[in-house]
Amino acid sequence: GLLLQEMTMAGLHELRFTEEKPLLRGQDAELENSDVFLSTVDTDWKEHDIETPYGLLHVVIRGSPKGNRPAILTYHDVGLNHKLCFNTFFNYEDMQEITKHFVVCHVDAPGQQAGASQFPQGYQYPSMDQLAAMLPSVVQHFGFKYVIGIGVGAGAYVLAKFALIFPDLVEGLVLMNIDPNGKGWIDWAAAKLSGLTSTLPDTVLSHLFSQEELMNNTELVQSYRQQISSVVNQFNLQLFLNMYNSRRDLDINRPGTVPNAKTLRCPVMLVVGDNAPAEEGVVECNSKLDPTNTTFLKMADSGGLPQVTQPGKLTEAFKYFLQGMGYIAHLKDRRLSGGTGTSQCCSALPSASMTRLARSRTASLTSASSVDGTRPRACTHSESSEAMGQINHTMEVSC
Repeated sequence: GLLLQEMTMAGLHELRFTEEKPLLRGQDAELENSDVFLSTVDTDWKEHDIETPYGLLHVVIRGSPKGNRPAILTYHDVGLNHKLCFNTFFNYEDMQEITKHFVVCHVDAPGQQAGASQFPQGYQYPSMDQLAAMLPSVVQHFGFKYVIGIGVGAGAYVLAKFALIFPDLVEGLVLMNIDPNGKGWIDWAAAKLSGLTSTLPDTVLSHLFSQEELMNNTELVQSYRQQISSVVNQFNLQLFLNMYNSRRDLDINRPGTVPNAKTLRCPVMLVVGDNAPAEEGVVECNSKLDPTNTTFLKMADSGGLPQVTQPGKLTEAFKYFLQGMGYIAHLKDRRLSGGTGTSQCCSALPSASMTRLARSRTASLTSASSVDGTRPRACTHSESSEAMGQINHTMEVSC
């Protein structure tokens, strides 16, 4: 079960989820077959090449703007494209229940999409600021009023920059594996040395996965190694990686810590796996954001790609995030509607309670097992504070 607890944590809002069936070796047939992994795509996605001040941007979109609702706009990490980064997450059944309420827009960084032409020698790849400055052209092209951004790694950095430069266009942000710091001279030299002794795919894999994952989750890593090597143009990828490695510090500070501090004004959910190479950077980013509108989610049993290894729990967290912003306040959860192997308790999440929970910036979500260990607990409300005197409200949701 998933235990939702409201408690004060000195400005830190931490969520810990444990997936019932984390993606381990041999568990995901989609990733075992790289052709299927890459080609999984809905037929109603439409591709566009959009002119921006800094060159063409490849975008795929599903749906059309729905009233005043924002679009969900994604940006992938280095070494990936929108398919490799987000297919597993957006093809997850519960996530599709959410996205049918929104127009979804996937952005590929310049030259990173499958089948992209190689840039000519001497091509100057856009800087991270320029990559962010390309996004208003996407928003204007499709007539979006504003967006909810979902970014991973380098994509999270780009979306954070976008929100700092164009705050009125961003309704909310989900930032996975974000590192707000630029590389120092030592890090820069180490990266250069690594580039001389390692292949480009190996360099990218060490960015995406922890050493433990590289050693133990070999099937997942090998699948991504093959895709990075064969799908993404290696010359273009090197340019993107070089630009990301030369990024500057994000100009953000927690309000009140320095005069005229800049910060992200929209609600932000920071996500990192508890076994991810980006953990330290995400924790530091959390320390620099306004705690009243920031949620920090550390995902248990997850590594560098939580959207791939834990799509169910990330979907659940994203649902609460949207509800806290006033969207999909009454969304049916199939896992709570009964059926084989589960106890039937309710057909939908209690919207008022879930919205209150998601809006609370002093809540903590912690995973918990059912008493008998064989089936999820029923959806209940309890005023009990078992074993934790500081907890004054508990809600359990079967999952």
